[in-house]
Amino acid sequence: MKITFNFLTGLILIFFSTTCNTGDNSDVLEITGTIQEQGMTSYQYGTHTLTNNETFYAIKSDGVDLNNYLNQEVTVKAEKIEGYPIEGGPDYLRVLEVTTSQ
Repeated sequence: MKITFNFLTGLILIFFSTTCNTGDNSDVLEITGTIQEQGMTSYQYGTHTLTNNETFYAIKSDGVDLNNYLNQEVTVKAEKIEGYPIEGGPDYLRVLEVTTSQ
């Protein structure tokens, strides 16, 4: 019984240590570009786009009103949303923070 309890406790600790966020921001990207409203698209995800000389991204934010930054060059801190791109669309990012270059 004691061995089973220790084994299960160990499994639970391993599970939580691998699934909990450790506060490491290594998955946070910093990208500079211009935010634009997203119109009709073939890929149908995101509310806005972030475009720079290299590429464009479909973006959304849960905490930042992206409409406040339309047609402005900004730097965003964002994280990739897993499972994207799909159907030949762009990478999909969740914007965490926006800073303007002005």
